[in-house]
Amino acid sequence: MSEALEQALAEALAALVTAVDTCEDDVLDPDTAVKWLEGSAYVLDRLAPADRRRLAALFRAAALREPAGPWRDDLLKVGDGFGLDEDQHERYCDAVETHVRRFVETVRAVDPATEVPACPGWSFADLTRHHGTTHRWIAHLVRHRVTERVWSRDVPLELPDEEKDYPDWLAAAAEESLRVLRSADPETPMWSHGADQHVRFFARRLLFEAVVHLADAELALGRTPRVEACTAADGIEEFLENLPYFGRLAESGAGLGRDGASLRLRATDTGAAWTVVLGGANGFRWENAAGGASGSAVPEAGATVTVEGPAGELLLLVYGRRAPGDEEFTVTGEREVLDAWLAATAL
Repeated sequence: MSEALEQALAEALAALVTAVDTCEDDVLDPDTAVKWLEGSAYVLDRLAPADRRRLAALFRAAALREPAGPWRDDLLKVGDGFGLDEDQHERYCDAVETHVRRFVETVRAVDPATEVPACPGWSFADLTRHHGTTHRWIAHLVRHRVTERVWSRDVPLELPDEEKDYPDWLAAAAEESLRVLRSADPETPMWSHGADQHVRFFARRLLFEAVVHLADAELALGRTPRVEACTAADGIEEFLENLPYFGRLAESGAGLGRDGASLRLRATDTGAAWTVVLGGANGFRWENAAGGASGSAVPEAGATVTVEGPAGELLLLVYGRRAPGDEEFTVTGEREVLDAWLAATAL
């Protein structure tokens, strides 16, 4: 892409975003404006850090070409509004910190023996121990920049004797893992158990561990989990990106025997959509509406089965914390394809 084209596209996008953001309610429905801006934020969030910084600079340059005044002032806010100058690795770390704090606050007052229905056979103590073990394990991996797998069972856990002390132990484990991650260069190559073989993989992975396990605790207490749409959309893609590296799950998905069948997830609150096509070397390929993909292009229409619902609910669906028949979803097409996929990829 030429520099002139980059500048023109950035200028057009900045003007469009500003027009939507400042439009009067009687001209543009506020819900439509929010939906469009959230969808744009989701797309831009998936850019690499260098591309985000480049786009921020293009937005600023476009704004400064305008005469001084309110319009230029509003244009100058576009990059900040999308957080383009923010460190993506640090953003993930901050989000992990927030979600772990919420988890600890949630479980601290609960009897450790209380069952967690979303994780059959687990109690709150089991859930908290698992969550803390993940933090201890990842802190060890990143601290030593490992080049091959190290199992969590081989990492010292320093687990308390009393289950009632598990929440504080988890809080300390998360503090340590985040200290290690924040002190590391996210671009450093290292082994990971997913698609991205760099330090940066682990902050993103810990975020969705925290998001899903917080939902587990909230659901066990009869509460309704609330996952921000952009976070949920990123989580769906993180799940799809890493699924081929989760050996048992990848094999189960490849063995469905429905090569060519496709399922679409569509977020009703942002318009984001993902299509998964079964078959191929990895058992499936996928693509989102913004063009991020794994494998070949997939059909734009005519999915075998489509499930629609809020992005946060779709994230919980792919993680098996919601069911397709729940009231949050509308399912059209061959429901058995969706059921088979979810059963094969259940964590």
